[in-house]
Amino acid sequence: MSFKTDIEIAREASKRPIQEIGAKLGIDAADLLPYGHDKAKLSQRFIDSVQDRPDGKLILVTAINPTPAGEGKTTTTVGLGDGLNAIGKKAAICIREASLGPCFGMKGGAAGGGYAQVVPMEEMNLHFTGDFHAITSAHNLLSAMIDNHIYWGNALGIDTRRIVWRRVMDMNDRALRQITASLGGVANGFPTEAGFDITVASEVMACLCLARSLKDLQKRLGDIIVAYTRDRAPIHARDIKADGAMTVLLKDAMQPNLVQTLENNPAFVHGGPFANIAHGCNSVIATTTALKLADYVVTEAGFGADLGAEKFMNIKCRKAGIAPSCVVLVATVRAMKMNGGVAKADLGAENVEAVGKGCANLGRHIENVKSFGVPVVVAINHFHGDTEAEIAAVDEFVRGQGSEAILCRHWAEGGKGTEALARRVAEIADHDDANFAPLYPDEMGLFEKMETIAKRIYRADAVIADKKIRDQLHAWEAQGYGNLPVCMAKTQYSFSTDPALRGAPTGHSVPVREVRLSAGAGFVVAICGEIMTMPGLPRSPAAEAIRLNEAGQIEGLF
Repeated sequence: MSFKTDIEIAREASKRPIQEIGAKLGIDAADLLPYGHDKAKLSQRFIDSVQDRPDGKLILVTAINPTPAGEGKTTTTVGLGDGLNAIGKKAAICIREASLGPCFGMKGGAAGGGYAQVVPMEEMNLHFTGDFHAITSAHNLLSAMIDNHIYWGNALGIDTRRIVWRRVMDMNDRALRQITASLGGVANGFPTEAGFDITVASEVMACLCLARSLKDLQKRLGDIIVAYTRDRAPIHARDIKADGAMTVLLKDAMQPNLVQTLENNPAFVHGGPFANIAHGCNSVIATTTALKLADYVVTEAGFGADLGAEKFMNIKCRKAGIAPSCVVLVATVRAMKMNGGVAKADLGAENVEAVGKGCANLGRHIENVKSFGVPVVVAINHFHGDTEAEIAAVDEFVRGQGSEAILCRHWAEGGKGTEALARRVAEIADHDDANFAPLYPDEMGLFEKMETIAKRIYRADAVIADKKIRDQLHAWEAQGYGNLPVCMAKTQYSFSTDPALRGAPTGHSVPVREVRLSAGAGFVVAICGEIMTMPGLPRSPAAEAIRLNEAGQIEGLF
């Protein structure tokens, strides 16, 4: 059986002018700043004008640990938003923007799939409205101003061995992880060791995604620590006098982007930190604005619930003062089989026993999400080839966990395929039984916060960190940063730090290789295991198949 590709489906979309989409949420055309006919930014004036309205219900979509079999978390987010609108609810979607790194690497885009997509798909997965380029430019402006300050006499006394601000670019390029800069003589400055992260790992990205206004954004940017003096005193971006110009570069990027689903329902697409190396959620300003405009807001958190949902709860909800009324946990029969030990090449054959074994991963995610005090519904994202016996095995397991599973066919049917899920989610959200609470209090020590996540979410026995790292955490606590949440940078493929260890492992430890203080964003990053903040391209990157056809249309994006 042959199926249309995502890009073929997106190309056939019957899109409505973006002003019509905004009107569904009561946004006047004058408050939309159009980027062509099918996308627009929402003005700050309008955002300010709706702050006294009550909030709608927030629904978080998360997933099991990703496998090569595919889970479809963004696809389910879009499908559920369409499903809620299909049953007569006023719903909006909030998702992240796509990074060029995975688009041209291995993972693909971030616009959903099949008949549950956000369009325009090509623009969303490429340059979109230029937000990522603005973030890259603002970040690297700060890098340039640090080097320039040192070149012209270093009045602040920056210790060039203790510059902690790296450069960024929105592409996977392992060759730039660690570099030597300023070679070539006196005119080029002082040779120094440097490196690049991918833009989605930038603290500027995190600042934009957590800021409530331009004023808040500039304060956060100014708070960024870029280096230290010889006596270990911190140097901030505002000391370099970079915060004002950085804010100017981000002025338009700060405004949420409005687009539409294939079924012409509103979707805010804004911000894009990865959940494995950053905090993994779309912008606070997009989510909180959507809550003022819709009765139900469906949002996603990146990768599995051990990363995205944990950071959504412990970082985004804590910082933004919001809480989900219901969590949808996405799983597939195929992924259960892979977690149960089946090779990707053998996924087509029915294997109920492997499904049962693989459900251990799903079960742990259910337990973890429930520990935040929020009700959980499992969405079984249907794939062609799933058998009734395999679906029944997942359903039976989930019921045994005190939750419920609902089969969803949104990839093939759009919103119609999620109407059952939409009804149940709306019922739960309306009943408002959630008793949300973060996993740890602000007052807990930084290392203890890392241990709490590792032990309660990953089920690790211990966190391993040498004395240098522990001393650094104590120093930050002494400087007043001990109340910050922690952002664990860890492989997305496993509860452990070993990407090959699937299922629900126990008896493992979490080695913390490095810690970084993101004083502007307002969290401490713990880099665990072999995770990289600048990914590399796979052996056969997606870029090899991306091209323009004879009609000038893009082929190969997915």
